[in-house]
Amino acid sequence: MAKFRKKPVVIEAVQFRWGNPEIEGVTYPPTDGKYYIGDAYIETLEGRMIVSDGDWVITGVNGEKYPCKPDIFEKTYESVDNEASN
Repeated sequence: MAKFRKKPVVIEAVQFRWGNPEIEGVTYPPTDGKYYIGDAYIETLEGRMIVSDGDWVITGVNGEKYPCKPDIFEKTYESVDNEASN
């Protein structure tokens, strides 16, 4: 089986926190009765996904938005904010 590496792509992300200003694409509070109080959701290419406090909302390479749990985000992404000043 061949091995592949993910191409380095710079993404935009914002961490979802209750009380933060609204994040584009995140709907809260839910209104359809399928979600617990305290959950928000986002429509993704794969369908509706829950966004919980602390999750990251990522904007993909084609402008799509999707949630990412904090532990996965930390293992997958690193900040590039300081690279411009180096």
